[in-house]
Amino acid sequence: MSFSPDQLRKQFPILEREVNNRPLIYFDNAATTQKPRVVLDRLMHYYEQENSNIHRGAHFLSSQATEAYEQARKTIQQHINARHSHEVIFTRGTTEAINLVADSFCQRYLKAGDEIIISAMEHHANIVPWQMACERHQATLKVVPMRPDGTLDMTGLEALLNRRTKLVAITHVSNALGTINPVKAIISMAHQQNVPVLIDGAQATPHMAVDVTDLDCDFYCFSGHKMYGPMGVGVLYGKEAILNDMPPWQGGGEMISSVSFSKTTYNELPFKFEAGTPNVADVLGMETAILFLQETGLDRIAAHEKELVDYAINRLRQTDNIRFFGEASERSAVVSFIFNDIHPYDTGTILDKMGIAVRTGHHCAQPIMTYFNIPGTVRVSFAAYNTKKEIDVLMNGLSTVRDMFG
Repeated sequence: MSFSPDQLRKQFPILEREVNNRPLIYFDNAATTQKPRVVLDRLMHYYEQENSNIHRGAHFLSSQATEAYEQARKTIQQHINARHSHEVIFTRGTTEAINLVADSFCQRYLKAGDEIIISAMEHHANIVPWQMACERHQATLKVVPMRPDGTLDMTGLEALLNRRTKLVAITHVSNALGTINPVKAIISMAHQQNVPVLIDGAQATPHMAVDVTDLDCDFYCFSGHKMYGPMGVGVLYGKEAILNDMPPWQGGGEMISSVSFSKTTYNELPFKFEAGTPNVADVLGMETAILFLQETGLDRIAAHEKELVDYAINRLRQTDNIRFFGEASERSAVVSFIFNDIHPYDTGTILDKMGIAVRTGHHCAQPIMTYFNIPGTVRVSFAAYNTKKEIDVLMNGLSTVRDMFG
């Protein structure tokens, strides 16, 4: 079946609205994607027909909601090809998933003098938690260097790995540059020295199939709202053995087996890491978004987005005084650039007046901007519903920006 973004767009109500009296053109998908009608309907159905706290009630609604919630866990297990559904931990998103590991894993394994390795292209969410953990445990944070084309220096990673390394935490896809990192090779390299690996998959799961068993990663984190699902929900995948060995992160509610004033016994996986009332509706919305991705076809989405990226870059290269950032051969649906003589914020503000939504600034990746000695970039990020016609409108908008600044 052929892929038709024009037909797909009809499933996204927000794409019908206007901004500043212009049709909305939404190119800020790396920040969050818009939501198809099936996801919106699933959220409404839960609150209208199934709303109940789960795992704790004997009544019908509680049983129905519990069954739906745990089926969502199985759907996600199958989607990422985890071995067990209890290796899927529900979180508020990628950031919380990373913080869970940074606290719990490091509490168990990180000692004074140890080291954690990240890369120079990480989102702040995969930098700050490790800085905090290293401060708590008197450990050291090491950084894999980046090349000018926005790719990682793999020899730099090899040089950093040693007997003091306790974890490698690397992004699968750079949110600021679009670079797809060779995470399978990174995982293999780290495992040769018995070092576990966490992958930040927030920017990967909307654009490609992820098989955690094939990757052999120890942890994989992603968010629902980056992949057409609701905000405030995400997933931490972790290998069963390592999750069992980690202490709980938060206390109360679902994470207990029994409680007395003298002792608390913790629950089994996955509940050991899911304290409190869960975000049932948004978990079900995230499951629906994943089913939407599967039905649409991740391979077809990836091929369409590659066409958009290639088309946008070719059009942009015809514009004077533009500098690109992130030119890896393996890249996702992001094009990051600036006019050399125009501040990116000014570019983004003028485009917004024309109904074109792009992201400007450091994209929560300030070290990347420091590396390139720039204040930020204009980031155009694509999703399945974007079209070449929208890129043509963007180019007209950039011509206006260029003309306004002479």
